[in-house]
Amino acid sequence: MSIVPITSPDLSASEVSWFSALCSDDYRFLGVPDGTLRSSWEHCLDIVQTAEKQGFRNILCPSSYQVGQDTLSFVAGCAPITERINLLAAVRCGEMQPIMLARTIATLDHMLKGRLTINIISSDFPGQKEPSPYRYQRSREVVEILKQAWSQDHINFQGEVYTFENLTTAPAKPYQTNGPLLYFGGYSLDALELCGQHCDVYLMWPETEDALAQRMQDVNAVAERHNRTLDYGLRVHMIVRDSEAEAREYADFIVSKLDDEYGAMIRERALDSTSLGVSHQAKNRELADKYGYVEPNLWTGVGRARSGCGAALVGSADQVLTKIEQYKKMGIRAFIFSGYPHIEEAEYFGRLVLPHLETCSLPHEYGRIPKTTPMTPLGAGERT
Repeated sequence: MSIVPITSPDLSASEVSWFSALCSDDYRFLGVPDGTLRSSWEHCLDIVQTAEKQGFRNILCPSSYQVGQDTLSFVAGCAPITERINLLAAVRCGEMQPIMLARTIATLDHMLKGRLTINIISSDFPGQKEPSPYRYQRSREVVEILKQAWSQDHINFQGEVYTFENLTTAPAKPYQTNGPLLYFGGYSLDALELCGQHCDVYLMWPETEDALAQRMQDVNAVAERHNRTLDYGLRVHMIVRDSEAEAREYADFIVSKLDDEYGAMIRERALDSTSLGVSHQAKNRELADKYGYVEPNLWTGVGRARSGCGAALVGSADQVLTKIEQYKKMGIRAFIFSGYPHIEEAEYFGRLVLPHLETCSLPHEYGRIPKTTPMTPLGAGERT
């Protein structure tokens, strides 16, 4: 029985995803830059293709300005050279005019033939600082406009930030029915309101199971007010080995050269460094034991050298599988894993854990993927 009602209660499989380090987040030793692991097109593509070969069903392509490369450009480049894996593209709401964003995403959706999911981000823009209510109002309006563009013939929208009247949606018609699934993460009241009202999958960062249960209850309360349910996802790092001792030894190894002042600099340069979610990751580190574990097999040491997701599952294959099964019982249906270095850890997980998991693609489970090319201007529709 899941913690809260979920959209996919009868789904026995889960969407198991990996992470491509577009934002300069790949290391052999955390906090020690390695030029061979820079977020170049070649290296990040190698991560994507390795994940696809291992059998991961989706891959998160994050977004930043200070470091790395543009997300949507990267996803477009991956379209013709991947075959099965979905791409979860992080989109910062408001960076692009929403009608043009709708068309861009629709174009990518056609290029990928439905292998596209969207991670909605509501953060400050580089060089700007805006009140949280305004940022989330802007993001809400962007999402509502996207939904109109993907499901209606015309956009008619009157908001605080954007206004459009009787604008045709033909150029923005996606490949998927009603467009890509929307994934979202955030802990503030404004964030929960946006997710509960509009998004499909609520993504959480690693915390204790009790804390995760509370996150699910909080956003479900909002979803219920809008007569909706959500599915839930967990973004967490991974260190899995043949034995727990080996895994814990490797966890110590990757932080063995970390300078904590440099780690703090890495955390502080992120656009989300002052967010409520990041503060909860810091709290995990404060509550952890002297080895950095806040509960069995959940190690907080990763957060010493990165903002955002700051903990890893550390253990043997059996321990990691047991933990994942417990998360599934709670109602979690989507997992986004990663590790350092990302290619090597994808291969460890692909060998030791993934063969024992029943996996799926959530867009397929949601019935978003048409059986034939849709009758859209970018598909098989009549050309005008």
